[in-house]
Amino acid sequence: MEGFFTRKETESKSRPDGKTYSCASCGLYRDCENPRMKPFGNFAKGILNIGEAPGETEDTRGKQWQGKTGRLLQKTYRRLGIDLFEDCLNINAVNCRPVDSKGNNRTPTNYEIDCCRRMVIKCIEQYKPKVIVLLGGSALYTILGHRWKKNLGGVTKWRGWCIPDQDFQTWICPVFHPSYVERGEQEVETVWVQDLKQVIEIINKPFLKFIEPEIRIIDDLTPLTEYLNNNELPIAFDYETTGLKPYARGHRIVCSSAAVNSDLCFAFMMPKSKQGRQPWINILANPYIAKMAQNMKFEEAWSVVRLGQSVLNWVWDTMQASHILDNRPLVTGLKFQAYVQFGIIDYDSEISPYLQAPDNGGNTFNRIMELVEQPGGEEKLLTYCAWDSVLEYRLALIQQELINNDDIPF
Repeated sequence: MEGFFTRKETESKSRPDGKTYSCASCGLYRDCENPRMKPFGNFAKGILNIGEAPGETEDTRGKQWQGKTGRLLQKTYRRLGIDLFEDCLNINAVNCRPVDSKGNNRTPTNYEIDCCRRMVIKCIEQYKPKVIVLLGGSALYTILGHRWKKNLGGVTKWRGWCIPDQDFQTWICPVFHPSYVERGEQEVETVWVQDLKQVIEIINKPFLKFIEPEIRIIDDLTPLTEYLNNNELPIAFDYETTGLKPYARGHRIVCSSAAVNSDLCFAFMMPKSKQGRQPWINILANPYIAKMAQNMKFEEAWSVVRLGQSVLNWVWDTMQASHILDNRPLVTGLKFQAYVQFGIIDYDSEISPYLQAPDNGGNTFNRIMELVEQPGGEEKLLTYCAWDSVLEYRLALIQQELINNDDIPF
């Protein structure tokens, strides 16, 4: 849909907020021996390692990974068949050495990383790596901090994922920083080596390019019902509503979408008349149509309270399956899964402010109707809703393969 991602498509990857960050405003270059350290390595296998910042040894020699932690990374890569300097290119989130008031190494600030990000982005665009290894929190922040609009969290949340980032067209692999591994228990090193093995395995894996779904915005439910009558397929469906809970007077389901396969989704405003809603109610009541959703208790509650119909034949909840596959906190949300599985980092920032209620009360009203009343707002909402359903469908297929549940009826 033209215009749906306009702001995101036109904003700078390095300065999405429009602010200017520069070496002059950062100032680290004034106090180091090798300012603006250049990328180092022969890049034979297309691996770009992004570390934190040069330490004293690196600053003296003018090359990355020259100190104790660098030797650990070099040794570990060698065990996995990778030469740190022959097979990789190396850069840092901050390319001048940060020091404290006593002249010792220190962790760079987020502002210093923001100032240096343009150099990192330029390196990615110039060399086009097959895989980017983010070693530690500073590296994570330089790649995601300006693009991830939600709670970024730390490396513990992100490690272990090999992300097909659609903006950079490369695999993004966050791992622990070797200095953390050096200080940690044996279990930390075991996890670190396991994550680095995944990096090696993915080098020759074709990049997973995201295929845009077909979204059909319909005025009545006839096309959807006809499609389902001719195809015995499951659906993944999603609601956009006036709040989190359906119980307060005046709450309503504003629109719905139903993905009938991984590439096709129907989206529609929920009819106001009972007669208009009946075809959708019939779909919910049909025991032969398998249903999937992200956190299905939400769609179940709204269907029961506002449509008077319980959903028959629930077969998959992508949120619950995400928790089964990985029980770390903050990883089960659809937006997080959309990024780590498909590389889609932001399809909701224009819509999400309208879906947030002014307070945390479950029965309070959000601002969704303000969006609907804007020119083009209804189409934007329907498109966003459809993306939710498509991503749920695609996510469910991945999860079913991973869980290998032979009892899934399709």
